[in-house]
Amino acid sequence: MMDFQLIIIGAGPGGYSAALRAAQMGLKTAIVESREIGGTCLHRGCIPTKTLLHVSEVYHDACHGEEIGIRFDGVQVDMEKIFSYKRSVSETLASGVETMLSKGKVAILRGHGIITAADTVEITRGESAGVYTADRILVATGSQPFRPSIPGLDLPGVITSDELLEGTDHLYSSIVIIGGGVIGVEFATFYADLGCEVTVIEGKDRLLSTFDRELGQNLANGLKRQGVHVHLKSMVQSVEKTADGMTVHFEGKNGEESVSGEVVLCAIGRVPYHNELFSDHLNPEMDGRSLHVNERFETSIPGIYAIGDVSSRYQLAHVAAAQGKACVEMMCGRESLTDLSLVPSCIYSHPEIATVGMTDAQAKEAGIPVKVGKCVMGGNARTLLADAGRSFMKVVAHAETGAILGAHMMCINSTDMISQMSAAIEGKKTPQELLQTMRPHPTFEEALTDALEDLCRKLEK
Repeated sequence: MMDFQLIIIGAGPGGYSAALRAAQMGLKTAIVESREIGGTCLHRGCIPTKTLLHVSEVYHDACHGEEIGIRFDGVQVDMEKIFSYKRSVSETLASGVETMLSKGKVAILRGHGIITAADTVEITRGESAGVYTADRILVATGSQPFRPSIPGLDLPGVITSDELLEGTDHLYSSIVIIGGGVIGVEFATFYADLGCEVTVIEGKDRLLSTFDRELGQNLANGLKRQGVHVHLKSMVQSVEKTADGMTVHFEGKNGEESVSGEVVLCAIGRVPYHNELFSDHLNPEMDGRSLHVNERFETSIPGIYAIGDVSSRYQLAHVAAAQGKACVEMMCGRESLTDLSLVPSCIYSHPEIATVGMTDAQAKEAGIPVKVGKCVMGGNARTLLADAGRSFMKVVAHAETGAILGAHMMCINSTDMISQMSAAIEGKKTPQELLQTMRPHPTFEEALTDALEDLCRKLEK
């Protein structure tokens, strides 16, 4: 008889969400974790990063309140206390997850899990060391920071987001960030808020290159207004230790250039983590660096499944959680209620960015005729009184049917508003139907009404 009906390797959002759903559905479940419960999201990703951004925003507002009548003298940054606060938030949330697992009667197995057969996991280097069997195994091991083979990128003074989030006893005087994706721009925002000299080097022609073009362009302009140096179309050639600190050499618009900082943050991206996960005789099919899975999240080895960063092109906690629940539901003969193809994304810059569905460029590439409604929020009362900077909302719809295909917002609280647009896309709603809903005044959300009305006018032409 098997020890468990399901063993999950990895206790991040994907793993613990799957474990809790499995327990609810009556499966005898265990979850294996070699580090902290909560995984990257709670300890080295989403939560600590957003905690730091909350702190830096408070500091920034305190330092720039004089023009609205609030003046603080002698505002100081205590990095040790900031990172202590960050740890307390992560630990509180992780403790809550562990309590839920315990209440759900999910066995927590501490140590490094190795899959030795389609029904067997050996745990090493931990208090739960031993061999365990299960009807099914679910891999939810997440991802790790990527360091490409650029000369000098392995030097002391070059750090990843994981290492940065471990904390420091002082505020860096300057930082060079390699990579203008989500990780890079969020850390650029944090350090710029605190008054650090920040440089961002990005190889593409804009920040957030996979998002709506205007979002990346507007974000770059906002960061520049904060004093951030942004280098686009720039490829890093090498990093070296010099008298000026850590010097990054890159090929930019003006030829060979260099910039120095106290530290260099390598924020080029993350790659699936499956180190020492399978015994040598087990060779699951791969999609590049990711584990290949079918539509039911099963790998090429029957009985072994994978969800989240380790097998998905979407490296997002909410995607991993949704996939984890869906995978377990399908194991139990049910179909998931969540549309896993519709993925919202959020960036916690100033102002926030939230997006879901197609951009107009993506739609045109797919041969879909579209119209775009837009509201620039200069006249929005909440945006004006909050001095939020250039903010806007864009809604993309099919030019013939009017069905909404995408929404792209750059404004305060956009991350809390995007789900209504996800629901609209899922329900194939038109802008006319969304305009039936009254939005309160004064709110940021009022701008959505303006964008939808603009879209209706264009669809009627």
